[in-house]
Amino acid sequence: MRKLLLLICLVNLTNNFTAQTYPSLNINLLAHLNPETDATGTDGRKYSGCWGWAQTNKNREYAIVGTSSQTYFIDVTNPASPVVVDSVKAKHAGCTWREMKTYQNYCYIVSDDAPPNTFQIVDMQYLPDSVHVIHNGTTYFERSHTIFIDNDKMYCGSVTEASGAGYSTMRVYSLATPTAPVLIRKLEQDINTTIIDVVHDMYVRNDTIYASCGFKGFHILKLTASNTFSLMQSYTGYAYSGYNHSSWQTDDRKTMVFADEVGAHLPAKVIDVTNFNNITLVDTIRSSYTATAHNPYIVGNRWCWLSSYQDGLYLYDISNPSNTTIYGYFDTQPQTGTTNYSGNWGAYPYLPSKIIIACDMQNGIFILEGDNTYQGSVGIGEQSSQSSMFSVYPNPAKDEIHFLIANQSHKNIQCTITDVLGKVVYTESLNIDDAFYKTTIHTSALHNGCYFVTLKGNNLNETKKILIQK
Repeated sequence: MRKLLLLICLVNLTNNFTAQTYPSLNINLLAHLNPETDATGTDGRKYSGCWGWAQTNKNREYAIVGTSSQTYFIDVTNPASPVVVDSVKAKHAGCTWREMKTYQNYCYIVSDDAPPNTFQIVDMQYLPDSVHVIHNGTTYFERSHTIFIDNDKMYCGSVTEASGAGYSTMRVYSLATPTAPVLIRKLEQDINTTIIDVVHDMYVRNDTIYASCGFKGFHILKLTASNTFSLMQSYTGYAYSGYNHSSWQTDDRKTMVFADEVGAHLPAKVIDVTNFNNITLVDTIRSSYTATAHNPYIVGNRWCWLSSYQDGLYLYDISNPSNTTIYGYFDTQPQTGTTNYSGNWGAYPYLPSKIIIACDMQNGIFILEGDNTYQGSVGIGEQSSQSSMFSVYPNPAKDEIHFLIANQSHKNIQCTITDVLGKVVYTESLNIDDAFYKTTIHTSALHNGCYFVTLKGNNLNETKKILIQK
C-alpha cells in the first residue's frame, strides 16, 4: 500500500511540477532568453532597461530589451515561445546603461555610456518582419541617462551633448512629428542647478513631472502652458534618504513609490501625494536587508512591481499604502557572491496580455506571469485575491530546502513535514521576525520520495508538496 501511495504521489507531482531553478512565489516562469554575448565589467553585466509594445493592428506583443551592445525586439505573442525578431546595434559594445520608451509605432533609445554614443529612433511598424532605424546620431544629443514619454512629449534626464558641448539636467521634446523631435525646453533655463543639478529619472502625468533628482531628493515640477518649468514642491530629508533614483504613481494619483539607489540596501518609500503641500511617507518596502530597490512600476491602484537587484522582482499589494504586503516575487538571480549592482534591473507589466517582461543584468530576459487570480484582477477588478504565503525550493530537493514566508512578521509559525502516510518526519516552531522571512531546513536524513510541508499560524494554514531526490 505504501508503494502504491508513493507511486500516486510521484505521478501527480510529475504531472503538475516544473523544476524550480528560480525561487518564486505566486509568479510563474513562462520563458527565459539570454541572447546577448557581450559582457561588461567583472560582474558580467549584459542587460539593462526593458519596455514593451503592443502592435494592435496585428494583435502582437513585443518585449524591447537593452543590452551592452544593442537593443533586442522580441515577439512574445506566444509568451512560452518568444522569438528574437530583430535588433539594433549600438555605437559601441560594453555599455552598462540603455533605456527605451515607445510612442505610436516608434521606439526611442538612449544610453549614458561614454562616447562615442548616439540617440536612436526606430520604426517598429514592419514587425514582426523587422525594424527600421530612422535616426542614429548626435543631432539632438549624444547621451541621456533616462527617458519618459507622456502624451506627445519626450522627457530626457541627464542629457549630454556631443563632444562635451553641454549638459542639461532635463529636456523635453515635442513628438508632434515622431520622426523629428523638437526641443521645447531645458530644465536649467527655469530651475537653477543649485536646486536641481541632476534628473536621474522622471515619471510624468499630463505635464506634471515627478523628478528623481539624486542626492537633491524628489521634486514635483510643472511644464506650463507657456512651455516653461515651474517647481511645485520638493520632498527631501525623508527617512532612509539617499540617491533618489526613480518613481511611479497609482492611477488615482494619490500614492507614489520611489527608490533610493545609493547607499546600498535602502528600502523603497511609499508616499501620499494627495496634497503636494503635505507629502507624507506612509510606509517603506524592501525585499531584504542586503538587496537594493531599483525601479518601481505600478499597475492600477493596487500593484507595485519593484526591481530589487539581487533579490529579483517583487510584487507588492499597496492598496492600503500604509500597510503594504508582499504578494509575490521571482528571483532572477539565485546565485550568490555577486556585487551590489547585479540582478534584476527593471520590468514591464503593461502589455494587454498582462505577462511581465523582466531583465536581469547577468542572467537575461524572463517572461513571467502572476498566478490566475492575479491575472484576473490587475487592471480589471481590483478585488481581493487569495495567494500563497510561502514557497519552498529547490523542488526536487536533495539535502536541504529553503523557505520564504511572506507577511507573517512577529508571528509564530509551526512547520511540519509529513510523508505520504501522514507520519511526521520533521517539526519546528518558527519565530518570524521580518515581513519576508527566509530559513533553511536540512533534509539529508529524509529518504527519496514525496513529502508534504505544512505551515500553520494565526492566519496561515497552507501545505505544499515536495520531492526528495538524491
